[in-house]
Amino acid sequence: MNATGTNATGTNTPAPVHRLAVLYDAECSLCAFLRDWLLRQPQLVPLELVPAGSEEARRRFPGLDHGATLDEITVIGDAGQVYRGPAAWVVTLWALREHRPLAHRLSTPSGARLARGAVLAAAKWRGAQWNRGQQGGARWGGRVYRRADGWSYDPALGWTYTAPGCTDGTCAPHPAPGR
Repeated sequence: MNATGTNATGTNTPAPVHRLAVLYDAECSLCAFLRDWLLRQPQLVPLELVPAGSEEARRRFPGLDHGATLDEITVIGDAGQVYRGPAAWVVTLWALREHRPLAHRLSTPSGARLARGAVLAAAKWRGAQWNRGQQGGARWGGRVYRRADGWSYDPALGWTYTAPGCTDGTCAPHPAPGR
């Protein structure tokens, strides 16, 4: 496949895709389920599943907004292509032997609307799991919830802030979320 995605230089250039890295939220139960499902699928293009926001992701893809990768699925091609949201889902399906025909249908204008709807539904479900946990009802799994702005919530620790790239402690403090 010659895919056109935004590459490391910021230009849209066709490049063959031989391998894809799928960044996923390791703390999200839906994302972990989909990761496991992807690993069981026969692959035409090898997929590497990398936790979003992890040290590995930061080391391998230093130019990415790693906070944003926790909010939206991001897939990186071996030539530096970056796919986000619906395009990331389509290229991931394209890599799977049994789902490549579906990926081709989803890459059409009408299919793109369906792919966008699926991504929005997944985001809404993730948001509902978080909101239910905040209201004292069913929890989202009891694990850490991370936001793109650097804040994370751990049921055992409460809210904490970790600025990307601020490991030396020189970054300015931020107020707690919602304040």
